[in-house]
Amino acid sequence: MAFDPKDHQHERFNPLTGQWVLVSPHRLKRPWTGQVEKPEEEKIPSHDPKNPLCPGSSRPNGKVNPNYDGVFVFDNDFPALLPEVPSPDESDDVLERSRGTKGTCRVMCFHPRSDTTLPLMSNEEVRRVIDEWTVQCVDLGKSFQWVQVFENKGKVMGCSNPHPHCQVWAMSNLPNEAIAEDRCQREYLEKNGIPMLLKYAKSEDEKRIRVLVENEDWICVVPYWALWPYELLLMPRRRHILRLPDLTDAERNSMADIMRRLLTKYDNLFEVSFPYSMGFHGAPYGVPDDQCKHWQLHAHYYPPLLRSATVKKFMVGFEMLAEAQRDLTAEQAAEKLRNLPDEHYKLRK
Repeated sequence: MAFDPKDHQHERFNPLTGQWVLVSPHRLKRPWTGQVEKPEEEKIPSHDPKNPLCPGSSRPNGKVNPNYDGVFVFDNDFPALLPEVPSPDESDDVLERSRGTKGTCRVMCFHPRSDTTLPLMSNEEVRRVIDEWTVQCVDLGKSFQWVQVFENKGKVMGCSNPHPHCQVWAMSNLPNEAIAEDRCQREYLEKNGIPMLLKYAKSEDEKRIRVLVENEDWICVVPYWALWPYELLLMPRRRHILRLPDLTDAERNSMADIMRRLLTKYDNLFEVSFPYSMGFHGAPYGVPDDQCKHWQLHAHYYPPLLRSATVKKFMVGFEMLAEAQRDLTAEQAAEKLRNLPDEHYKLRK
């Protein structure tokens, strides 16, 4: 019997993290009797004075938002990281290690309306979001080594507030994911003489198997090693770019375009406002560029939905205790997304 990646289990290696993912495509043949109907879409008002993210609303700490008409950034009222705190004492016990860390957390509203999302915003509005991301990275990068821009979208991702927004956290130490990507990208450059994701973007561009959307500056793929059912990786298509603030004016415009396009595909899959967690990874701040040549700016999109708008993938059992596992292959996921309409389902009605 000859191996067929669409039928036979196998493992795929994630070169960014150094971990393996179990792929079990034969499980797609099992009968499914779970819920598949589309849920009734939540009616979200354009403005709710009780919503603490809306213009003019009061937040839990008593502060009142300005009547903003674009992007609005404020310090998180309940931050996980603070800029000035005492550090733990050093210990010789290797089983009880700790280290001090400092940081800050900010919230960034994309738009004054609560009833919109990035794919429904204009390219110009998304471009303003990207511009503010770079402003925040420059500002926080002066004081902290790692700046994490991320968006949790949808209740299933723990986002209870429907207003379009993201968060920007900064910390003095590199977090676990950054440590893994830093090590793996550094080793790849030393061995192959080219940044890993620069090579990978070129490879995906040539093979055309897992590409979802692209333009002159960016390419978005379901990565070969994808863990989540419809996971995406957004990368510069040709140019070596270390961090968000390094983007040219043209690259910011084209990023706005491709972000709206990929998120439209997401929403069109089950005709819902597709939930996900996404974030950018790039070179650490405060480190000379010549020591970060192994890094390439990129964004990860991790959506949980699997078979329908109500059926999500859970990372439990074997995946928590042994190894991540998926049924749908990256190639099958890319084909499903790629064949969806380019126009958002809400705009076709």
